[in-house]
Amino acid sequence: MSDGELRGKVAVVTGGATGIGLAASLAFARAGAAVAVNYSKNTLAASEAVKTIGALGVDAVAIRADVSNEAEVRAMLARVAKELGGVDILVNNAGWTRRVQPHSDLDSLTDDVWDRVWAVNVKGAFYCVRAAAPHMRQRGAGSVVNVTSVAAFAGGGSSMAYAASKAALTTLTMSLARALAPTIRVNAVAPGLIPTGFGGWTDVHWKATSTRTPIQRLPTAEETGAAILYLATTGGLTGQTIVVDGGLLALGPMESAGER
Repeated sequence: MSDGELRGKVAVVTGGATGIGLAASLAFARAGAAVAVNYSKNTLAASEAVKTIGALGVDAVAIRADVSNEAEVRAMLARVAKELGGVDILVNNAGWTRRVQPHSDLDSLTDDVWDRVWAVNVKGAFYCVRAAAPHMRQRGAGSVVNVTSVAAFAGGGSSMAYAASKAALTTLTMSLARALAPTIRVNAVAPGLIPTGFGGWTDVHWKATSTRTPIQRLPTAEETGAAILYLATTGGLTGQTIVVDGGLLALGPMESAGER
């Protein structure tokens, strides 16, 4: 996408101050969109993100809101529409997890884990779409990109609850795409293991996975952000999920050079 192609558009990125969310925020900014950076705790990171986005010549605002709180979500989207002029793109990137491993340790997967992961990863995304949809309709069109995970398809990840929540979000993506068509498109990106620090993964996990990935490295947050930008701006796509994991899910682990 050429610089300035999204000039006049407004993107909202939840969890937009760090990791994949920040990469997506910057991708939209480089394309010319104004960006609302949602965050829940890291005020410093959000402030730095807004400064970086502003240096690209577009408007930016940081808004603190817990996406699992519907009232805060509605207030956030109303503020974005008022301060930036509308809402055209929503990226549901905010997520929560707690490592509960091994997965066979069922007793450790307590109700507090289940409730929080579902509240943020599933209900939070739904709340954001529901609050954004009227603003998008006022603009005549809109696009939503949900950030799911390969855990949705493989059943892995930091916990069974996390994998189940991302599977639910994948299905919710299709349901929303059908319900909001043709005015609002809804797609998803499913990252694999991305070295951002989310989920408690360490250098050991990253190195072990990269050696078995067909591209022989882990995808980056920036590459995932580029996929989010693509889904948000390609008009012929809705109800789709793009997996960004270096081919590991589709092709399986590469055990030796001979298999490559």
